[in-house]
Amino acid sequence: MQVRFYATLRPLAGGRSLEIALPEAATIQALVEAVVTQHPALGEVLLDPHGAVPRGVQVFVNGRGAPYLPKGYATQLVENDCIDIFPAVAGG
Repeated sequence: MQVRFYATLRPLAGGRSLEIALPEAATIQALVEAVVTQHPALGEVLLDPHGAVPRGVQVFVNGRGAPYLPKGYATQLVENDCIDIFPAVAGG
């Protein structure tokens, strides 16, 4: 599955996108964990100390924010899903 990264995540991921191998019916949470396993530098940004995706980080599946999907990060992915991950941003 292809995962696209934006802004400050790109240097940590080594580029604009990664190809991540996942088992069938893997969840969004499993995807994020697989990304961190492949690129540990992303761990401090994509996972909090409890292993959850921090509130400010935005994970989109087919253009929809993961927290707003019916099962949130427990939503199962399918082969052709489009995944985009944005870092937390602040400012005004």
